[in-house]
Amino acid sequence: MKALALFSGGLDSLLAMKLIINQGIEVIALHFVTPLSNFDKNKEEILRKKVTELGGQLKIIYLGSDYVQMLKNPRFGYGKNLNPCIDCKILMLKHAARLMEELGASFVITGEVLAQRPKSQHKETLILIEKNAGLAGLLLRPLSAKLLEETFPEKEKWVNRQVLFNFNGRSRNPQFKLADSLGIKNFAWPAGGCLLTISSFCGRVEDLLKHDECTSANLELLKIGRHFRLSKSFKLIVGRNEKENNEILKSAADRDVIFEPLELPGPTGLGKGFANESAKAISSQIIAGYTSKNNGAIKVTIRVFPQASSETVSVAPIDENKLKQFRI
Repeated sequence: MKALALFSGGLDSLLAMKLIINQGIEVIALHFVTPLSNFDKNKEEILRKKVTELGGQLKIIYLGSDYVQMLKNPRFGYGKNLNPCIDCKILMLKHAARLMEELGASFVITGEVLAQRPKSQHKETLILIEKNAGLAGLLLRPLSAKLLEETFPEKEKWVNRQVLFNFNGRSRNPQFKLADSLGIKNFAWPAGGCLLTISSFCGRVEDLLKHDECTSANLELLKIGRHFRLSKSFKLIVGRNEKENNEILKSAADRDVIFEPLELPGPTGLGKGFANESAKAISSQIIAGYTSKNNGAIKVTIRVFPQASSETVSVAPIDENKLKQFRI
């Protein structure tokens, strides 16, 4: 017997997996990566170690254009900010449903807890999600199973319902006690969460949606730098440190405009869209404003990627009040 598990890396998904593995069922953990995920090789190694310690396997699933389309027009709407929690969960579970046959799995599990989240984890919503994902009766939530309808894996005695749980609400104490009893010690404490629940970050996403620039690549860039909207057709992203400067350069695409201080340490700027002379001038002033400097003019180079040739302008740092008009 084999099951697939939606695996965020947090405590709830760890517990759900452990409860099913302890019943002698093989579990493959599916970790979904979106353009807004903070994911790298280091995180992958941490997740793989956690899953291996539980006795499971890890599979990374990348969501790109399908995630973007969902974010643009979520069927069940957004939460308090721009978080399309219901549609996002359905999207992930649809992928899990398609993988069941390929991976030889018989059902899917998640670490969801009834009423833990205000929009996506009420009983009616949980039922709606599994039906729209094509998993009616095949989606088991071990932490709240005793408060929900019996699933097919329970009816068929693949899973012993009696050793599952009836967790309900926002308190994390039951999970902490269960983790202790199961010997799970290394887990992430609840914090942060989806970037789309953070109102300050959502302003950047709204800007992309408003200007029809919501692509996987542009969403990736929202996670770094300072962002400025200079016109309907031009946006500037400015690095905050050397690491971000390097990331900005690596992400440059054809016809993007790169701004860099010539003689002083400072930020790299990436301009996306149509750069007229006004946009170039303001961008250069912004770069000068964040450059280590005296009070004089700063030389800034401007080049169109991937060309090596550039022009140089000498500009004064932008006025702080003017800068606020452009900041996203």
